[in-house]
Amino acid sequence: MTLERGFYGWKLVFILWLLDFLNMGFPLYGGAVINTYMFKKIPMSHSAFGLGFTIFNVFAGITSILVAASIVRWGIRKTFGIGSALILLGALWLSLIASRPWHYWVGFGVLTATGISFGTIIPAATAVTRWFSRYRGRAMAVTLSASGFAGFFVSPLINRILTANGGNWRQAWAMVAVISVLSAIVAFLFVKERPEELGQSVDGGPDAAQPAGSPAARKLVTAFPWEPRQAYRTLSYWMILVGAVACQFPFFFFTAHWAMGLFTLGAVFGRLIGGWLMDRMVARYAFMLGLCCYFLGSFLAIRVSPDALWIAYSAAILYGTAFGWTFICLNTITGHFYGPAAFPRLSGMLLIIAAIFCSPAGFLGGKVFDTYHSYKLAFELNSLVAAAGIFALFFARMPVPPGMKTIAE
Repeated sequence: MTLERGFYGWKLVFILWLLDFLNMGFPLYGGAVINTYMFKKIPMSHSAFGLGFTIFNVFAGITSILVAASIVRWGIRKTFGIGSALILLGALWLSLIASRPWHYWVGFGVLTATGISFGTIIPAATAVTRWFSRYRGRAMAVTLSASGFAGFFVSPLINRILTANGGNWRQAWAMVAVISVLSAIVAFLFVKERPEELGQSVDGGPDAAQPAGSPAARKLVTAFPWEPRQAYRTLSYWMILVGAVACQFPFFFFTAHWAMGLFTLGAVFGRLIGGWLMDRMVARYAFMLGLCCYFLGSFLAIRVSPDALWIAYSAAILYGTAFGWTFICLNTITGHFYGPAAFPRLSGMLLIIAAIFCSPAGFLGGKVFDTYHSYKLAFELNSLVAAAGIFALFFARMPVPPGMKTIAE
């Protein structure tokens, strides 16, 4: 690839990776470990403890539209700052005040979840969409791979710290507060809103900045400055929404009932595959291929037995690969189809609606097991959801800008 000398975009990818690692890894993956120690000290039932994670999932989803509005009004850098401030507030609340279940619900379920929403996926993906066009998929994959690495490394680290300090969970939450301050400093010093701020171009050079130079490029990335209201009128946007549900519904189920370290590694691998494909082929096809991994993963999961644990490991890797692959496609296709300006609001709306549809996945999986004493039907349901996503994405063609002729794929 030909880049301007000193192109800041790839440096920014590292900064965004670091912010996603800090803002997702310590308050979420680290927080999940800290909370198990807190659970032993604060009197509460298992259902009350589980309710904290339910509240967390709800607020992480429903605040997506507020994150989008913040990016449009105040910019990416300040949105990261708001996220860090909320994580700081939540961590200090849990460290200094928490002594009752409702304190835990507020600190972790509301403040921390909202802070993570403001400080991770949407602002990071928006920055990548603004800085990259031809290499957007790869940049998105590298940036959002941070959460996979965070899940693999941060949880054991926090557990070792808690073991060493005698299980002092308040001290651990204080450490998360310090991490949030560090992330805010990194964001304010190094995040740049657009390449134009530094006199640079998208992808690092004028040849890469405009995707409309060839018919092949027009198939992948729009050159039209879409507005959100225009995008909402296109069939493709709502087909992408179905794809978003197909991406996340099996993920929500699997992590609630089958979470494994191999799933995390598979997710990192899948992100890299999805990102590479999004730069090389029509977006809907790359997305559809990723969803196919859910079929094979479900097929293997149904056949798991104590005598063949390799099947369970393979299913976990395939489910992780499917989620990582399709999650990158989901975040990239919106930028490819509708451009950087509309991306924050369109992405925020997709995530909030998808969260509403996908949140019951863990509950439904548990209900199926309680009724049939097997997850077979749940995995079959996941396959059906993936099939619906593939069918919908078949119609998710590059949208035609108002007043222009159809662009054939």
